Amino acid sequence: MSSTTSIHQMEDLVSVLRPKGTRTTTALLQNPLGQLSHEEIIANADAFVDANGLIDHRDVFRKGALLAKVYNSKTGFENLNQLTEDEKCLIRLEKEHRWTSQPSMLYKLCAVCAGCAIVQGMDQTVINGAQEFYFDEFNVDSPTVKGLVNGAPYIAAAVVGCWLNAPLNKHIGRRGTIAFSCFVAFITAIWQAASRHWISLLIARLFLGLAVGTKSSTTPVYTAECAPKDIRGALTMMWQMWTAFGIMLGFLSGIVFQSTTIFGEYTQWRWMIGSTALPPLIVGLLVYTLPESPRWYMDKGNFKMAFESLISLRGNELQASRDVFLAFKFLQVEENTNKGHNIIGEIFSIRRNWRAAQSAWFCMFMQQFCGSELKHIFLDPKLTKTDSSFLVVNVIAYYSTEIFKMAGYSRSRALFASLGGGAINWVFALPAVWTIDTFGRRNLLLLTFPLMAICLFWTGFSLRIEDEETRVPLLATSMYIFMALYSPGMGPVPFTYSAEAFPLHIRSLGMASATSLTWTFNFLLSFTWPRMMASFGGQNAFFWYGTWNLIGWTFAYFLLPETKAMTLEELDLVFSVRNRDHARYYTQRLRWYFKRLIGRRLAPMPPLYQIETDSTEFSIRPEVDEA
Repeated sequence: MSSTTSIHQMEDLVSVLRPKGTRTTTALLQNPLGQLSHEEIIANADAFVDANGLIDHRDVFRKGALLAKVYNSKTGFENLNQLTEDEKCLIRLEKEHRWTSQPSMLYKLCAVCAGCAIVQGMDQTVINGAQEFYFDEFNVDSPTVKGLVNGAPYIAAAVVGCWLNAPLNKHIGRRGTIAFSCFVAFITAIWQAASRHWISLLIARLFLGLAVGTKSSTTPVYTAECAPKDIRGALTMMWQMWTAFGIMLGFLSGIVFQSTTIFGEYTQWRWMIGSTALPPLIVGLLVYTLPESPRWYMDKGNFKMAFESLISLRGNELQASRDVFLAFKFLQVEENTNKGHNIIGEIFSIRRNWRAAQSAWFCMFMQQFCGSELKHIFLDPKLTKTDSSFLVVNVIAYYSTEIFKMAGYSRSRALFASLGGGAINWVFALPAVWTIDTFGRRNLLLLTFPLMAICLFWTGFSLRIEDEETRVPLLATSMYIFMALYSPGMGPVPFTYSAEAFPLHIRSLGMASATSLTWTFNFLLSFTWPRMMASFGGQNAFFWYGTWNLIGWTFAYFLLPETKAMTLEELDLVFSVRNRDHARYYTQRLRWYFKRLIGRRLAPMPPLYQIETDSTEFSIRPEVDEA
């Protein structure tokens, strides 16, 4: 089969339609089972169980396959006479109570993954208070050395840690990779706490980057692959929300151990960093009490183990069989689409994969360029006097204690002030739990991008105010509002989006590339920021990042697909819609908004993606355009 012919198989499921009486192009996303009769579906189910050692579950897979056909219909299952009334009650419960209908194992899995995120957050911010002591003990005054020691985990994560994700996931699975990252985090926490020279501390923090990279590349994917589609966004974004909580705990560690001098004058920092060894130890011990990702088993062709895993994650065999069989049918199409391509070439040569990469990379890039990385400025004493209020998200993570001290706070009060910033970061992530699967990933970005831009322009203009008593409150207000806006938008969306965007067979590699991108820019922006400040000046630097938020809004509006409320396999169809069709639709929608704004009465505009729920729908194949 040629690659062009196989690509048609994917695109056959994406129909380009023009609703009657409109000039709007929309896409109908078709279920691969939609055109099959009940008899054909049952025959497919029988062939599946025979081929995968699931003969003992033939009856439930027949029912699951029929359910898979009407998966996107709210009431389609009611017409299936093959289901008992008790089985229909299970499906009703799932659709009407998306949170309470889930088994405890799913929430246990999310709790352990949240523990991974807490480890990540603590590793990021424990240095905030610790550096107040270890640089004094090691007599380090060089801003370059300070920046290198503090930023070492992130360059190591970008260059090595994230890319370990793919081979580790391939050989030891999602759980094994998480266990590996926790082991490294545990060892390096003790190593850092025992360091007697800044070079030893630097090397330990470089090895910590292996844990940072593998953990951040794997944990969101593990959650996304195990979660049901209707709450996948909320459960996957727990990575960012509990990272924010870990950030707060890192600040709290600084407060708790700031006066602990049992082993000497500067040993407070050893207790602070040493405290980060406990969370990864707990998570590492618990991770193998969880089921492996069912999608990982599917990627290995082991659908029997995938079914057993899903039983524990869905609570019953009926829903597990439905999810396994539907995923299997989508993966069949995906497998044929990708024949004849090498794994690297697939990202750039197949439209579905390229659009996923483009979207994930955009989200990760904008997480750094939205203004969250204004931090190393505070290491330059010539700049801190006028610009001491440049606190935006990761400033709080790394340097807020130092900044508050420069503002006249005592060390103790500065640590408490930093804790307040961490609390804001976590509290304002909570609304996204309810909105990310209803309002949507894309809409959260479209709402917060322009508001964050306003805050950054506000900060830039506030710097022109000469009166310090007026300037400082304005800067502080804009800073905290920015953090409150970042937390439900650019905070959780990038990792959530990247974890679900890529197809199964390149998901580990795709997520590695996305997380490597964010850690690379995290390090580079922080390291080059002082030079940028010297060239731009404080006001223009904030205008620069404010402008990037407007650029981000433009890209998100015209080119970023929405991923909410679809299975990971259905996203193959979403990302197969061409950039030009996506941009054309939203250009037409802008015109529609404008006409409504000036008072014209218009019929509602059809949505871009229409999920097929009726097997009588027919398709019109779009032209082939691989990239």
